[in-house]
Amino acid sequence: MTSNLSEKQIVKLWQQQLLSRSELVTEGGEPVKVIYPGRLNDDRGADFCDAVIATSRGLIMGDIELHVKSSSWRVHRHHLDPAYNRVILHVVMWHDTGAATILQNGKNIPILALHKYIENPVSQQSDEVYPSVTLNMPCLKVAQRLTASTIAGFLDSAGEERFLAKVSRFQVDLAEIGASQSLYRGIMGALGYSKNKLPCLELARRLPLQILESMTRGRISDEECLAQQQALLLGTAGLLPSQCHDGLRENKLDGRWIDRLERLWAVSRHTEVMSRNDWHLFKVRPSNFPVRRIVAMSYLILRYKEKGMFEALVNMVKEVPVSQGHHRLEEGLLVTTNGYWANHFDFCLGSRVRTPTLLGDRRAADIIVNVLLPFIFAWSQLASRPRLKKKAFDLYCHYPKLAVNSVERHMRYQLELSTSLVNSARRQQGLIYIYNTLCTQGRCHYCPLSQLKAGNDI
Repeated sequence: MTSNLSEKQIVKLWQQQLLSRSELVTEGGEPVKVIYPGRLNDDRGADFCDAVIATSRGLIMGDIELHVKSSSWRVHRHHLDPAYNRVILHVVMWHDTGAATILQNGKNIPILALHKYIENPVSQQSDEVYPSVTLNMPCLKVAQRLTASTIAGFLDSAGEERFLAKVSRFQVDLAEIGASQSLYRGIMGALGYSKNKLPCLELARRLPLQILESMTRGRISDEECLAQQQALLLGTAGLLPSQCHDGLRENKLDGRWIDRLERLWAVSRHTEVMSRNDWHLFKVRPSNFPVRRIVAMSYLILRYKEKGMFEALVNMVKEVPVSQGHHRLEEGLLVTTNGYWANHFDFCLGSRVRTPTLLGDRRAADIIVNVLLPFIFAWSQLASRPRLKKKAFDLYCHYPKLAVNSVERHMRYQLELSTSLVNSARRQQGLIYIYNTLCTQGRCHYCPLSQLKAGNDI
């Protein structure tokens, strides 16, 4: 092998030539087998996420970092970066240093040197990286041996399983924290996306909906209500300018709204305050920045102040038609504004955006499919409302395709499925369910797709 091998070619080796090898041994002498190579990471951190390997200690799940030489770990300063603390295996072509691979948290992880095992490496003429693994996985080339209707039925069934799993979690929440708080907490988590879901859930716990909705009562203007809610939300989140050291205001006009929030926060009864470090702000698109998403919640609470957000959204689901009802549901969650938040995603210098949309139709659709409809199903079941329960499920089954995310894209390539087959939100949810419950758990051989025969029906 030549020494000018690139990291992209190491990626291809990891994806394509190791799944069949049972004799792999780390530099520390520990046998290891690749169960699932994971998916290419499109965010900060290791090259592959959600991989599964088998060792003498059992199945281990986590991230995989790849280098041509093991010394690159320290050269790239991964040992100082907590984003790499989920790495379970350091895969290299050559182990060129005696130093161990140590994570930022101090943990030592094994090194696998590939030059001992690769006899016929992938072509060095191209650095193209393919997003799917191509060899020795039981589900591969499923589209070539099963009918489209069989695959569609399996995806629909998996999508329903994911829906019911969400229902079960909401049933627990309903028993513990009540209907209004459960729905509010679910929406808050969805507003955080994957990066900030957990801190948004924590914010919802520290600042319950009851407190925020109490601000909508009384003789105050809508603007004052929004200011009070945003001050309390952002102050509790630890995201106001006074709570960080890098916030520089752009001009006096923009500073008026900031000053107003700061004054209201100063005289409020503080709950336990979160830290700005609790939030993931790296590589987050301005329109998805947690400050803007948190602010969007204040507008939703204000919009439904007469009946309360819980009752208003339940009635909305009750009234919309199943056919084409998604448009009305999404309209009920859309948030646009003017003033400060039409031009900023944060309080800091350079935080300019040019969009009045705080919550758009794509995120609204995600919230409806992942939160609102399973919540309504769960609540209706406990409240003995069978017609509304059926309505929520029918809306879910007929909901059109959502925006494509990285997990769905990975699974489509892995299974070699056409985009035309994954044509509904339910089937998209099915792919995510398969990935989360089978692929990333090392349960490939339990997957029904690996057991179905050509022509079989689900």
